Amino acid sequence: MEPHSSDNTAERRVRVWDLPTRLFHWLTVVLVAAAYVTQRLNWMQTHVRIGETLLTLVIFRILWGFFGSETARFSRFIASPRKAFAHLRDLARREPDVQVGHNAAGGWMVLLLVALLLVETLSGLYDNNDIADEGPLSEIVPAAIANVIAAVHAIGWDVLAVAVVLHVGAIFVYALVKGHHLVGPMLSGKKRLPASVRAPARGSLWLAALLLGFSGVVVALLAAYL
Repeated sequence: MEPHSSDNTAERRVRVWDLPTRLFHWLTVVLVAAAYVTQRLNWMQTHVRIGETLLTLVIFRILWGFFGSETARFSRFIASPRKAFAHLRDLARREPDVQVGHNAAGGWMVLLLVALLLVETLSGLYDNNDIADEGPLSEIVPAAIANVIAAVHAIGWDVLAVAVVLHVGAIFVYALVKGHHLVGPMLSGKKRLPASVRAPARGSLWLAALLLGFSGVVVALLAAYL
């Protein structure tokens, strides 16, 4: 008769990423790439629509970070800088992946990417309305401030591109050095974890739909008045 596995060695598949978080992640990947292509090809109307869609997703992600699933909440994965640096110091150590959600350093990268996307999409929305004279608020903003916003949008893309490269590079490093494969769980939502690990609580899909709809309304109002 074979001995039973102990709780320390037994594993099970745990859903760590909910559907809204995964859709946000992969739609953002597609839209950022599409924004780059349309900007290079000077397809500005399509570029603007992509930017508005991205802004809708970013606002949704911020809201989901407060009201969504456990692993999506900022309070769940934003660790202290000390813990983040301690995690990076152990980057070369190969060890089992028992992390539920973002690790201490990854949480800060998520926060940085969301912040950069928010700045880039908001500045782009204003920049478009200022050039096209579409937004009533663009008429009362001093030219100096309008120029600063335009510069922020131009520079912000370069900063965002660097952050994306760092993010992708970190994924490869974790796979090659630590043996942690991060892409699979973000596709399926599940990863193998010790049986003793509690599955994180998931938010309501109805709430996610409501927050996404609210985000779309906010962006529509910004596009009309900014």
